[in-house]
Amino acid sequence: MRLNMKYSVAILSLCAFPALANVQITGSVEAKCVIQTTKSGSYGNPIASKLSTTPADGGVLPVMRYDVSIADAYTASITHPTAFSSSPSLTDTVAWTGSTSVTQTSVAGMSAYEAAKTVVGNTTNFNLTLAGSTWFSTASSAVYGSAKPLPGGTYTAVVQASCIAK
Repeated sequence: MRLNMKYSVAILSLCAFPALANVQITGSVEAKCVIQTTKSGSYGNPIASKLSTTPADGGVLPVMRYDVSIADAYTASITHPTAFSSSPSLTDTVAWTGSTSVTQTSVAGMSAYEAAKTVVGNTTNFNLTLAGSTWFSTASSAVYGSAKPLPGGTYTAVVQASCIAK
């Protein structure tokens, strides 16, 4: 009987299932590139067919601040509008123009961002090679039809600003 017990224990130990556990691993990542709106823009209406954010046209340029804590890890990508997000009903085409520029920096070397920017369509990209803060402004202009007066109402357009990890 002792022998059978010995074999039973050995057989049971071979059939025993190991204990399994799934252990979760979590982590948090703090943003190393933060975008803040410094100033909201507004359109001026210098002539009946045109809306413009340019101060000479009565507009206000929107300003975004990029705060970067890691040098050469991000690209600022800023897209000026090519459509209204809300407006009165428009029956004719709208011709859009725009541009984005560096307006202020926290580090002198960041002024080189302006000369090194790339523009593809309505998107301007800036290689953020230094840690610190950079302010960008975006000009936007919309001309309605072939010099047709814009219908009365409120017009809204959006500048898209993103920070892309390299």
